Amino acid sequence: MSLYVETFVRAGMDELWERSQDPAQHQRWDLRFTSIHYLPRSEGEPQRFRYATRVLPFVSVDGTGVSAGERRRPDGTRVSALRFASDHPLSLLAEGSGYWRYVPDGDGIRFLTGYDYRPRWGRFGALADRLVFRPLMGWATAWSFDRLRLWCERGTPPGLALARTAGESALRVLLSAAALLYAPAAPALLVVAAALLLPPLPGTPAARRCLRTPPGRTPVAAPRLLSTLEPS
Repeated sequence: MSLYVETFVRAGMDELWERSQDPAQHQRWDLRFTSIHYLPRSEGEPQRFRYATRVLPFVSVDGTGVSAGERRRPDGTRVSALRFASDHPLSLLAEGSGYWRYVPDGDGIRFLTGYDYRPRWGRFGALADRLVFRPLMGWATAWSFDRLRLWCERGTPPGLALARTAGESALRVLLSAAALLYAPAAPALLVVAAALLLPPLPGTPAARRCLRTPPGRTPVAAPRLLSTLEPS
């Protein structure tokens, strides 16, 4: 899988599972989705769903997917897998697949994901994906994972976490602008560097707190569960 994100969440397994698997809770913290809805299914079938992402104030792209999960595994871990696709003309993402793993470790859980997708629009789409979309997706996934961590560990509602990010970012921009306008060059550069480099406050989500490559840089194999899912 080309994209990998991992965080460590000090919370109960059931709580983390519900907040990541229940669509109503999932869409609250995951920046990549505006809405997620399960579709009707028969007993024993994988769960199909429809998702939407708002890309502009009045424009959303949507798609469909299919997922399955294993809550009880002999080693105490849990896993879910999904395949997804979009035929919306504005969606750069054509189809893809991924997984989530939940690995108990000491006083918490290693929560990690790996996923990849195929972009559309030919060579232009491939270039846009490499330069812009894929880095943005990686950042959005990591930021969202930290947002979920704060919700589980500190009880910070996802909406409040987003407001803190917006407020802190605005403050950094204002301080940088004021320094560039009114301070001598050297102090102004120090202020701008601090605004760019200092980590967010502990209660504000930050993508930099998540791992973006597997520990030891050893690739994590996709679960066998993924191979049982047909394309969405």
